Amino acid sequence: MKKRIKSVSLVQNAKMMAALYLVLSLPLLAVMAVFGSVANQAGMSLVAMVTFAVAYVVSGFVFTLIGALVYNLVASFVGGFEFTAAEVTHN
Repeated sequence: MKKRIKSVSLVQNAKMMAALYLVLSLPLLAVMAVFGSVANQAGMSLVAMVTFAVAYVVSGFVFTLIGALVYNLVASFVGGFEFTAAEVTHN
């Protein structure tokens, strides 16, 4: 059975993507901290690394919000993504 996504929730999708960006940024933040401490980089402080991670999460939220808004606008004209769904039974 084919289904079509007519619209998406702006804030819920943006929150979900921000959470994913946060989870993805944590390992990167850890690697940056290790390399920064090994190299004794005075220019790359912990505050700067956390600021970059927060900016990454906030920008992910904002751009997903904008993307969802654009999707809803375009989908109202062309119909949205179409996919095939199947029932799944669990044993």
